[in-house]
Amino acid sequence: MPELPEVHTTVTGLSRYTVGLRIQDVWSSYNSAHFKGSKTIKDPAYFEEFKKGIIGAHIVSAERRAKNILIHLDTKKTILIHMKMTGHLLYGTYRFDASLPKDPWCAVEPKHLTDPFNRHVRFLISFDNGKSLALSDVRKFAKVTLVSSDDIYTSDHLKDIGPEPLEKEFTFNEFIGRLNLRPRGKIKQVLMDQTIVAGIGNIYADESLWRADIHPLTLVQHIPTDIRKKLYTAILQTLSRGIDMGGDSTSDYRNIHGERGKFHEQHYAYRQTGTKCQKKGCLGTIVRIVLGGRGTHLCSAHQRLLE
Repeated sequence: MPELPEVHTTVTGLSRYTVGLRIQDVWSSYNSAHFKGSKTIKDPAYFEEFKKGIIGAHIVSAERRAKNILIHLDTKKTILIHMKMTGHLLYGTYRFDASLPKDPWCAVEPKHLTDPFNRHVRFLISFDNGKSLALSDVRKFAKVTLVSSDDIYTSDHLKDIGPEPLEKEFTFNEFIGRLNLRPRGKIKQVLMDQTIVAGIGNIYADESLWRADIHPLTLVQHIPTDIRKKLYTAILQTLSRGIDMGGDSTSDYRNIHGERGKFHEQHYAYRQTGTKCQKKGCLGTIVRIVLGGRGTHLCSAHQRLLE
């Protein structure tokens, strides 16, 4: 699932290339009677309402909130997109081929859009400059809806999300306060709880805990202040590094031009099972355990379980 750095990278691209464009049309293959009443474009009736709400509008800005993409329109409406497990947004030139009923939208340019991971277009917005914004989502889990811009931050989609870790207001004391909301929680699960801190998922939790020398099963209440300080610094460093490297493309994620990020080329823990730990002086090996149904990666030596 795209996490904070991937969504940040996507929004940066949207801000550069789509602001000022007028929406001419919208298409989706998500719509199914199974999702009736969902208030997302997966409901056929809502999709018709969604179309009427965005066609003719101009994009005025794009921003990120946690793992959500917010595309603000000049009609005081905001398109909210959560890419979920396998979704990513792509910007380029497309043509419709009716002979391909499963994936009828074919990329023309740029060339990276022809990557197999970019071919599963389920939703597409057409602009007045001949370009399109497409959502490739092989498993069809993504969420797309339309919300009043005045109500977006207090809507059910965003109201319970915790603070943004890379904003200056997110001080060490703020971090301590958020952790203390879940004192008996296992630290990795607490970090991934979007009501505690926004934007951290499986990849960046594993990497941050590796940097901070903390075992993912350690309970929050057992982590002393000096180790919490290491974790706070590790989170900021890891997320910032992910942004600098254009996100992580271990799986499906691509930027809006269909290009892979590079953060996965510098993993120390995530999906490094069986490799020697790269921390200086450490003789451990990266192992994999399962926590809350998710694969979790850690060093067998320097990541100590605190009790």
